[in-house]
Amino acid sequence: MTLAVAPTDPTLLRDRFDAALAAFLRERGPGRSDDGTRDVHAVLRRFVLAGGKRLRPLFCYWGWRGFGGPDDQPIVVASAALELFHAFALIHDDILDGSDRRRGEPTVHRVFADLHTRSGWYGDPDAYGRDTALLCGDLCAAWSGQMFHGCGLDHERIRRGHVLFARMRVEVIAGEYLDVVGAAGEGSVAEALTVIRLKTARYTVTRPVQIGAALAGAAPDLVAALADFGDPLGEAFQLRDDLLGVFGDPAVTGKSNLDDLREGKATVLLALARAGADPARAARLRALVGDPGLDQTGAAEVREIIEATGARAAVERMIRARADAALAALGRLPLAEPARAALADLAARAAHRRH
Repeated sequence: MTLAVAPTDPTLLRDRFDAALAAFLRERGPGRSDDGTRDVHAVLRRFVLAGGKRLRPLFCYWGWRGFGGPDDQPIVVASAALELFHAFALIHDDILDGSDRRRGEPTVHRVFADLHTRSGWYGDPDAYGRDTALLCGDLCAAWSGQMFHGCGLDHERIRRGHVLFARMRVEVIAGEYLDVVGAAGEGSVAEALTVIRLKTARYTVTRPVQIGAALAGAAPDLVAALADFGDPLGEAFQLRDDLLGVFGDPAVTGKSNLDDLREGKATVLLALARAGADPARAARLRALVGDPGLDQTGAAEVREIIEATGARAAVERMIRARADAALAALGRLPLAEPARAALADLAARAAHRRH
């Protein structure tokens, strides 16, 4: 059934994505007879439905609408499936980063570690939390494919979209691997940008908008051209995330501004700071960044060095340049309205957000 044309307000669309996700998760719950997985389902339901920008579903939906797809329930469901894949990526990323907070709440591995402690079970609570969260992430990855394939679109449309969906999954895992490798050394700006492109840019913007367009039947050359919009915008999104990870207010971002520094995450921001630091400041960065016991006093010193080297200002310039490039590419694409306006609005939100 075709619905009334949706306004471009992302809040209204997010409500529809959430309703589709809630229905999907409800159907997969253990039901009245608990098979032993009730805690998993309860935690994942809270994690998936509690907050989040729903950027990936939004880009997918407007990619579909931009190439003539109607506003109906199958595309809402197909787009929402990307949020389950995002949940998989977040859960695993939090394990790898050792993060305790996500969206203002304990991360999934912390929730299960705390459950282990409260229950008085045998073994190491932290190990239990990590192992269980790892399986929860795997389950979200499996569910994302089930939801996508069961969205209600015809087989040929699903086949076209799934080619990009599968590519996206491989790119994210490759990006995560390169991120782990980067954390083992200091890393260059070029290496950090490669991680950004694979780990975040492609799966946040490029692949979702391309999946939507492919589902709508857009010509292959137009689907490929969407990368000129998605890649720079996705990079701007992650560069902003890197800034917020160091300079953001945890009360606004919902996550610690110490995690990236304690982990020694190989970001463009830190690569630029190292490249611009004099020997004394470079030595302080080596001593402070990557220290798991780094406190706010040490973090403040790192922030001062980043500012002094011009790295923060340089990243802001990179964000503006990439956002401008994305909007220029958007202007060259033969998109229907209101999709063009909605994608331009999403671009501004992604590049210039505060959380």
